Amino acid sequence: MNDPLHTTRRFFLGRGTGVSLGAMALHALGQEERIGLPNLPNLAPKAKRVIFLTQSGGPSQLELYDHKPGLPQWAGKELPESVRKGQRLTTMTANQKQLILPGLTKFSRCGESGATISEWLPHLQEVADDLCFIKSMTTDQINHAPAMTQFLTGHQLPGRPSMGAWISYGLGSVNRDLPDYLVLISKMQRPSDQPLYDHYWGSGFLPSRYQGVKLRNSKDPVLYLNDPEGLPRPLRRQMLDGLADLNQIRYDKTRDPEITTRIRQYEMAYRMQASVPELTDLRDEPDHVFKLYGPDSRRPGSYAANCILARRLAERGVRFIQLFHPDWDHHSRLPSWCTARCRDTDQPSAALIKDLKLRGLLDDTLVIWGGEFGRGVAGQGKWDSPEAGRDHHPRCFTMWLAGGGVRPGITFGATDDFSYNVAENPVHVRDLHATAMHLLGIDHERFTFRSQGLDFKLTGVEPARVVREVLSA
Repeated sequence: MNDPLHTTRRFFLGRGTGVSLGAMALHALGQEERIGLPNLPNLAPKAKRVIFLTQSGGPSQLELYDHKPGLPQWAGKELPESVRKGQRLTTMTANQKQLILPGLTKFSRCGESGATISEWLPHLQEVADDLCFIKSMTTDQINHAPAMTQFLTGHQLPGRPSMGAWISYGLGSVNRDLPDYLVLISKMQRPSDQPLYDHYWGSGFLPSRYQGVKLRNSKDPVLYLNDPEGLPRPLRRQMLDGLADLNQIRYDKTRDPEITTRIRQYEMAYRMQASVPELTDLRDEPDHVFKLYGPDSRRPGSYAANCILARRLAERGVRFIQLFHPDWDHHSRLPSWCTARCRDTDQPSAALIKDLKLRGLLDDTLVIWGGEFGRGVAGQGKWDSPEAGRDHHPRCFTMWLAGGGVRPGITFGATDDFSYNVAENPVHVRDLHATAMHLLGIDHERFTFRSQGLDFKLTGVEPARVVREVLSA
């Protein structure tokens, strides 16, 4: 450490100025606004925050958004090789004939935009002109864990920072009493066997303070947040001050940046003891709000209740809010299970758009809805049975965006007549990341973090583009 060639910025801040990094961290926490990197945003931002409505499991675009009126004439026939082109299938359907199962729903042209939306989503039909549909999404991964990992971190292998962690690191938060990145997971009314791994909202090689903080569906939304019985608040404050002093001594010896993270986390936890109970107590919401979000909105942990919490977090300046709703993996019983997930999510998702718009928050809130991939046109199992389902399909799927600088009331991209391949304007997951960051005022090419001698970025090393066609003027 005495070698001047190895004097780092961290060392300079720790000793060269007489002001410790830990003290600077505590000072920063005392400011009204906790900002991110000094060079960000490096573009003019349209959005201040993101609400990512993550539908885990792969919603079927064929039943929800991607209307293919010519498919009934192909019912029960084998998918032509000229369409399939030898593309990979999962082991679940690789050994069965690819017999076509037409979409099971009726579609309507909705709003002035004429967007095609399924009868299973009647509430989203009402907000069609606020939505931007991307029907040409594509990804490289065909199985859930790697596909969701790529969808949320830009790479199929765990270990990279999640999108929320990148944005938290780059932009910080305007709320000093809540984390920059909060995660809400639906409490399902039936067990779901689809795991949601912590690395989906992890910080990877970024400092751990940027990882998502999960709010639990229980009496204590955050573990170990409450003081033990008999511990007065002033004594708790003294204990934290003492811990900060001890951590500072350790930091002076090791220069470990995770120590400053620990100092910040203790301070944040102290503030969250007041902010989280106030956030999660929905008793101050008027009856008309619960009516807007639907009959499930009063059940703690439901997707509907989490949508209300997402709006409350947006009001409080939280930078990245992510909802996870699992159980979209419909390999069988598609007519019953997919309609159940639509009932869970349709009204609350539409209500969130209406609510944000009514409160003047939609213009600077980017809302993203989608899953890690779509579903294939062939029926899994006996194609004409109520037990039939659909297998994973990474080649094309549909997502929608709203608010935050996105053009409302448009549909971008298209698939072929079988919803099997992208026919127009492909949008890779990398392009989605680049576009979201652009709307937040971040040039994805210039936003990097050095780890193990490499400069990493969310969009990786392969080409990624901002989809300017979906941006408002």
